[in-house]
Amino acid sequence: MLKNIIGLVAGLLFGFGLLISGMTDPVKVQGFLDVFGAWDISLALVMGGGLAVAIVGVQLAKRQRNSWIGTLIEMPTRTTISKKLLIGAMLFGIGWGLVGICPGPGIVLLGTGQWQAYVFMPAMIIGMLVYQWFEPKLT
Repeated sequence: MLKNIIGLVAGLLFGFGLLISGMTDPVKVQGFLDVFGAWDISLALVMGGGLAVAIVGVQLAKRQRNSWIGTLIEMPTRTTISKKLLIGAMLFGIGWGLVGICPGPGIVLLGTGQWQAYVFMPAMIIGMLVYQWFEPKLT
């Protein structure tokens, strides 16, 4: 039960943070990505703040064996950059740049009733299913 409550609170905090920072506004995101045009630096500051909080959280997590809810903390061990990772990152970046929405803000936008989310989220799910179908054939 505690695990679900902590997950709910964390998700709500993340969603409100996305709304307050403007990261759910596709036009603002595209303005941030337009570095050679009317660049909007505000999202860089938001991401920098998020990175600072994440660094502190990761450093604290490294010092303890279990999380607050008693589950084992397992830190990632893979450090290699693979072709698969690079292709995935490029596809993610291209999609983010084209529509100004990524998965987290897409879920938040569903809750706000914005039409873009009702186009983006099914397209994202279809893309994930297509990948799951193709992935075994690629390796």
